[in-house]
Amino acid sequence: MFKRIGNLIRGFFGLFVSDLEKKNPQALLEVEKENLRKQISEYNKGLAAHAGLCERLISQVEKETKEIRELTAKAGAHLKAGNRKLAGEYALRLQKLKEDHVTNVDQLEEAEKTYEELKRARDIAVTAAREKIESLKRDIDETRIAKATAELNEMAAGMINEIGGAGDTLNRLEGIVREEREEAKGRARVAKDSIDSTELNAMEAERDALEELALADFAAESGIVIEDDSSSDTSTTASEDEKTM
Repeated sequence: MFKRIGNLIRGFFGLFVSDLEKKNPQALLEVEKENLRKQISEYNKGLAAHAGLCERLISQVEKETKEIRELTAKAGAHLKAGNRKLAGEYALRLQKLKEDHVTNVDQLEEAEKTYEELKRARDIAVTAAREKIESLKRDIDETRIAKATAELNEMAAGMINEIGGAGDTLNRLEGIVREEREEAKGRARVAKDSIDSTELNAMEAERDALEELALADFAAESGIVIEDDSSSDTSTTASEDEKTM
């Protein structure tokens, strides 16, 4: 029973974590990048240890090469000097050293080969992981853009529907405004027709007469002779007739 409850709790926790991962892919990607850095660091530690082994073998081989030269020289010198016993001892040591040297050279070559393979494997794995991370990063950015575009399109579609739903209201408002405008024009027309034009004409004639009197007084004071409009019109007509003849 407790095992089933534990499985249920783990299941709910797994669903919760999966939901968080879906909502925060960028955070998950950062975690994977940090894990990659840790893996590279641990791998490099092992690679460094193997490189240390290579360096020790290199030192050993170099040391053996130097000893081989020295023992060869000593064995040859004692042999030429007739010291066969001592020359034999050097020759035996030289023989053993050469055998060990061959073994160490083989180990060094194998260690160097292994080091290069490990380094190449690391570089390939790191390159592939980085390419995958960059690809996922681009995918996340594209997904964000796609989601933002979809949200904007959905908002636009909703606005269009809302605006379309408000069409009846706008039509009613247009009718109300048109009726008020027509009513106002009608009232202005009635008010205009209600004005007494007879009184306005009388007032206009009176003003014209006053203007003529004022003009006559001004001309008399200024010594200006004002021609009569009727005589002016008659002379104008006569001159036009003469031109016609």
